[in-house]
Amino acid sequence: MKIRTANAMTSRLGWFSIGLGLAELLMTRQLARATGMQGREGLLRLYGVREVATGVGLLTAKRREPWLWARVAGDALDLATLSQSGNKARAATAMAAVAGVAALDVQAVRALGRERAVRAHARDYSDRSGFPRGAAQARGIAAEVARQASGWMRRPQSKSQSMQRTATP
Repeated sequence: MKIRTANAMTSRLGWFSIGLGLAELLMTRQLARATGMQGREGLLRLYGVREVATGVGLLTAKRREPWLWARVAGDALDLATLSQSGNKARAATAMAAVAGVAALDVQAVRALGRERAVRAHARDYSDRSGFPRGAAQARGIAAEVARQASGWMRRPQSKSQSMQRTATP
């Protein structure tokens, strides 16, 4: 994943997390039935609060990596809970969806880690001029060299002009 898409993907995961959390909070019975978690609606609502909190964290935090790791941990918790579901067929479908999102979460956290590593190893040369004695002194030396060069680069004089100059008192 490219670095510039790591932040975009993280933002999308944040919005997805908020949407899923709201669905878990507002459509608890329907999701419990679809995932085979009937009788565990309270737990599903709690997971909804976790999803909304992680989504908001992903969208607002400067450092997004800890929030992505929270999503990965939440995915593991979701998988463990679904594995204990009474309806194995519905739980298996939900587990496949959670595993897919978990893979995206891991990919995003790794991409952000690579971005952080690249920034940590980048050197900042903005305060350097490239001249050992500084730019101002280099300009002074260049001006002096230019003055000397202008004296050396005069057009050669003819013999008669040079004789006139030496003969004039």
